[in-house]
Amino acid sequence: MLAEDLKSRIRRSGPLSFSNFVEACLYDSENGFYTKTGRAGRRGDFITSPEVGPVFGHLIANWLDQLWTEIQKPKDFQVIEVGAGCGTLARTILDSEPKCLESGSYVMVERSEELRKEHPTSEKLVSTMQMPEGPIVGAVIANELLDNLPFDLLEGDGNCWKEVCIDLMDDQFIEILTTEKDPPIEITPLKGARIPVQTQSNNWIKDVIEKISKGSILLFDYGSTTQEMSQRHQDSWLRTFKRHFRGDSPLEDVGNQDVTVEVAIDQLPKGFSISTQKQFLENQGINKLVEEGRKIWEESSSIGDLKAVKARSRITEADALLDPKGLGGFFVFEWKIGSSGAVSEN
Repeated sequence: MLAEDLKSRIRRSGPLSFSNFVEACLYDSENGFYTKTGRAGRRGDFITSPEVGPVFGHLIANWLDQLWTEIQKPKDFQVIEVGAGCGTLARTILDSEPKCLESGSYVMVERSEELRKEHPTSEKLVSTMQMPEGPIVGAVIANELLDNLPFDLLEGDGNCWKEVCIDLMDDQFIEILTTEKDPPIEITPLKGARIPVQTQSNNWIKDVIEKISKGSILLFDYGSTTQEMSQRHQDSWLRTFKRHFRGDSPLEDVGNQDVTVEVAIDQLPKGFSISTQKQFLENQGINKLVEEGRKIWEESSSIGDLKAVKARSRITEADALLDPKGLGGFFVFEWKIGSSGAVSEN
């Protein structure tokens, strides 16, 4: 049982950093949330954009073809999806038959062995546990990956920031303040204020940038700024989920619920462009797809055939994907890397 393993670890070696605690809760090799049953989808624990329907994947395929054209249509074009889950996004992208993959390849990177068992297979698809080595020509994409990378916590005491670690009291997990630690950005340590420290997200992006010789990184996630999060209660930006409902405290039910954090935009590596998901999908032509779907529905609704049903579904999907208070309000981050390997400043 994961809780007992972590308690033994604390008794043996002392308090755990919050990032090490989250790493175990989500990715422990035997009892982590994603190692066992955690997944996106209607029969899973939460819905992400790819599970809403095929429209999201179709529009990502459009973006991939645009990128492929921008970098002179290389034959060795690669699409690397990190945090691919059970392969939902990969399926819809390949079903859209993007031209960039006629001679290119698609790599699904997923840490969970259980989820990798469900990956689609074809001669164009590769399923792997780890990010491929460079050089990469093409795109690295990820939907709601950064919010699931382990992070640390700091709390202000009015004079400085101190690290929040996990210890034990009466055989129960508790949070304690340990050593003084500098925050990733300059911010006043108001008493009781808390902030996440997302070093792993920052380092992961930097590592990917180094591996891309020409192409882009495209990431979808919800986010905020460190300053803004310091002014809100921790429960509003550090959340748990299980079976489509908010879960317990991160210290409860360990290994059986998702632990997720808003992405601190100001802690990410420089050089990215940013938009909302609504803006991005509109730029990729979602409104045209909706109008086409509405026209088909109006012409065929009385028949009720499969074509009409798919058209109606397209409209419903777009409503969910564009909702500014939901998925449409998510951020889209893009780093463009030129032939020199440098990040393009936007």
